[in-house]
Amino acid sequence: MEFGKESLVYTNDNCVGCNKCISACSCMGACVSTEPDENGASRIEVDKDKCIACGACFEACEHDAREFRDDTEDFFAALKRGERASVLIAPAFLADYPTEYAKVLGGLKKLGVQRFISVSFGADICTWGYIKYIQTHNYLGGISQPCPAVVGYIERYLPELLPKLFPVQSPMMCAAVYARKELGIKEKLAFISPCIAKKNEIADPNNKDYVQYNVTFKHLMEYMKANHLMGEPYQDEIEYGLGSIYPMPGGLKENVYWLLGSEVFIRQMEGEKRMYHFLRQNADRIKSGRTPFLFIDALNCESGCICGTGTDPAVTDCDDPLYHLHDIQEKVKKNDKKSAWSRLLTPAKRLAALNKQFANLRLEDYLRKYTDRSAQCAHRIPSAPELDRIFKEMGKTDEASRHINCSCCGYDTCKDMATAIYNGFNHKDNCVHYLKDLVEGEKLEAQRIVDEDRELLSTQQAEIARIVEQVNGRFATLRESIDGMSKGNNSNAEESTAISGDMTNVSDFCNRLDDSIANIMESLSELTSNNARVVEIADQTNLLALNASIEAARAGEAGKGFAVVAGEINSLAVDSKETAENSGVANKSINTAIQSISAETKELLKIVEEVNTRIQNLAASTEEIAASTQIVSETVEEVQSDLQELANSSRV
Repeated sequence: MEFGKESLVYTNDNCVGCNKCISACSCMGACVSTEPDENGASRIEVDKDKCIACGACFEACEHDAREFRDDTEDFFAALKRGERASVLIAPAFLADYPTEYAKVLGGLKKLGVQRFISVSFGADICTWGYIKYIQTHNYLGGISQPCPAVVGYIERYLPELLPKLFPVQSPMMCAAVYARKELGIKEKLAFISPCIAKKNEIADPNNKDYVQYNVTFKHLMEYMKANHLMGEPYQDEIEYGLGSIYPMPGGLKENVYWLLGSEVFIRQMEGEKRMYHFLRQNADRIKSGRTPFLFIDALNCESGCICGTGTDPAVTDCDDPLYHLHDIQEKVKKNDKKSAWSRLLTPAKRLAALNKQFANLRLEDYLRKYTDRSAQCAHRIPSAPELDRIFKEMGKTDEASRHINCSCCGYDTCKDMATAIYNGFNHKDNCVHYLKDLVEGEKLEAQRIVDEDRELLSTQQAEIARIVEQVNGRFATLRESIDGMSKGNNSNAEESTAISGDMTNVSDFCNRLDDSIANIMESLSELTSNNARVVEIADQTNLLALNASIEAARAGEAGKGFAVVAGEINSLAVDSKETAENSGVANKSINTAIQSISAETKELLKIVEEVNTRIQNLAASTEEIAASTQIVSETVEEVQSDLQELANSSRV
């Protein structure tokens, strides 16, 4: 089933699925609740075959979720293309827009509209036709048909009353027939209309394509103002009578009273819900002719056509249009004794004047036929077993639950809702009590689960408390270990610092020792130089002693004493040289030993520096370990606190 396609009334995105439109609608299945979407939301769509465009949903909807289509855009598009057209103007248009009426006609004239005919004149023909048909065929107890929503309802939902539906055309169609047959108008006709449903009447094959466009007041005025199309004032061209008051509730009745007298009994009935309820309740009486009425003046809209479905509520939500109609009526009622609208004549003479005015018209030209459309609107009635099955699916297992009749679903009774579900017009999720029972069941199930969880939780709480106690004990041991490690680490840090200090002292000592060795090496160097000098002197002394010995020998006996001295001097020189040479050898050994000590001292200094660097690194690592140990200790405290909170909360 496709929704929104070519339907006069359709649902827009504002719909919240509140069911008010279903409640307001008199046509079972015209408003269809869709299945909930993935978010659980449903919409109320319109079935174009079942909708009669009564407009009840517009009044009921607080969300502006309903819109309607007419021919306004197509009409203006045709004018732009240069197509010829004339307009028929509903009497309510002058009542609703008394100050703008002539300017609208002037604007349309400027766009190329040929002629302007007030349907008030067609209403006069319609009144004439009703009375003539009643008198000619003794047609009593019929149902008036100027309202296309009423016609649509009877064709779709009460086809048994079609024989009682007046075969006389509506004022619009009477004006159209007159325009074609008497005025010879050939161009297309647009009806400036207060009614959405007029499109159904216009499109009805029984009406021979007399009218082409249904241009509603609301859309017309929106278009004219948006496009600045108002023109110089212009007036319609045919004089009319009391047909001008047709738009008011009981307008047809007042016309007949004017012509037949108020003694005739005419049943006036209007209002979307009340009027269709009246027709259903009295269908048998009306069908069999067992009513005392001359006819039933039936209108869909409670306030008449001046507040029709195609009007602007901002204009009609007051009595001003009704006051304007009253003023028009007073102007129509003349003092001319030849006029059917004369105050001076009796009803009989007025009727005679009306018959004279339309003496050249053929009643047959203004009659129409109807079509039984009930097949497209028929819905199946569920059998008792089928109804029982649907009720059980809705959770309605006893008689009381099947007669709650809360109307929240939009239907008057639970049985109607079940019938709608059976026909696919609705679904059980749209029943408040079904959802309520589901919620109650889920609530009980949730409570059961909570009770089970509470018992399980109690057991779990005891287990949690026991585990927390165990963990706390283990944390106490861990804390003690951390404290011991922290103290040991602090001691290591202190020892490392002390050793580092001692190693610094050793390094300083090595540096001083190296300096002392350098001094010794310098002294040894000087000693070596001195020994060399001694050897040199000894050599010279030895040479002198040798020379002295030679000279002593030459001297003979006289030189013997001198020879002794020379020998001693020679011995001293030899001893001095040996001593100096021995000292040089020792000096070389000492020098070699000192150089070895110096090299080893430098190696020791290098080792001390490396050890000192490692001790400093160890001290830094010890400090980092101390900091990490502190963090671990704090984390242990926090975890133990969280566990204690968990244990406490589990006891709540």
